[in-house]
Amino acid sequence: MKKSPFNLGGPRGRLISQEDRVKAINLITDATTRGARKYKACELLGVSIRTIERWQNNNLEDKRKGAKQTQTNKLTEVEKTMILVTVNCAEYRDLPPCQIVPRLADQGIYIGSESTIYQILREQKQLIHRLKNKTRKHIKQHLVKLDRPMKYEVGTSPICLHRYEVFFSIFTLSWIFLVGKIVGWSIHENQSSGHAAKLVRQACLDENVDKLQVTLHADNGKPMKGATMMEMLKTLGVIPSFSRPSVSDDNPYSEALFKTLKYHPKYPAAKKFTSIIDATGWVIEFVDWYNNYHLHSSLNFISPSQRHNGDGKAILERRCQLYQQAKRAHPERWSRQTRNWSLPDIVTLNPQRKTEGKSVKPSDMATLAA
Repeated sequence: MKKSPFNLGGPRGRLISQEDRVKAINLITDATTRGARKYKACELLGVSIRTIERWQNNNLEDKRKGAKQTQTNKLTEVEKTMILVTVNCAEYRDLPPCQIVPRLADQGIYIGSESTIYQILREQKQLIHRLKNKTRKHIKQHLVKLDRPMKYEVGTSPICLHRYEVFFSIFTLSWIFLVGKIVGWSIHENQSSGHAAKLVRQACLDENVDKLQVTLHADNGKPMKGATMMEMLKTLGVIPSFSRPSVSDDNPYSEALFKTLKYHPKYPAAKKFTSIIDATGWVIEFVDWYNNYHLHSSLNFISPSQRHNGDGKAILERRCQLYQQAKRAHPERWSRQTRNWSLPDIVTLNPQRKTEGKSVKPSDMATLAA
């Protein structure tokens, strides 16, 4: 006998609709009429003979009463609809919940936590991975700790922007303590130590950096280790630091910045610029968006400019007050404390999971003096 495409197999106690029960009875009746054994037909459908006999005795209705109590913290249909309308509007439809929640909080609006929004989107099958690749997970060993606002860590590295057969190289400098604040950039048709040295010098002048205040962490490329670059660092009093050999992603903050750049929605689909003027214009818009509008998870979802200007603390305090109000309005929906809206005191570059009881080499840890 052919195996039926209609299969009721599953865990015991599962809910089977009345329509499926009628279909099962009809299939088994038809099979036994044609000469099949009843227990074989039931086996193919994943039900027992006793269950089929009970259904045939007009017991098609599910008589289970279900839960006696309703959840007091359950969202209403109106609240669910409001969340779906909000996250699908033109302003937020291209943003994840982790970006939507703090933006609404800054407007004094609370519609639900990130986990609640994710749950509703999952129910509506709106959580689809749209990136071209997935995040890699691995442990890194290079450790740098920064525990004061005036202790800056500068990360720099060239990245290539395509123009037909020619590459435009963009050099960027970012304060790592401020997590992603781009303080300097330049685009050239070739990579050289001179271009990198000019960029570092201009960034130090713009930010009023004193000697021995900054550690420059870069890759092992020739522009970063060239004589011109090293001489400029010595003149400015900038401490050089380089990635470990054969480790291309030893500076996760710079790598994250470059990935954000290349995966930006407005980045050219063909990854080509017709001229260096076009590339420069696009990077100007990107740097403005990255510093002033893009909310960083490592900064508890404020922009680098807000952290740099000192406005972040007031913004996070207002968010904390909003969450306290939301908890007082529905205390049954909060089993713990409200979300921690505070800035990190220490920023770590490639942290080690366990350093207690182990000696750390000077090359593995950089302690910066203010």
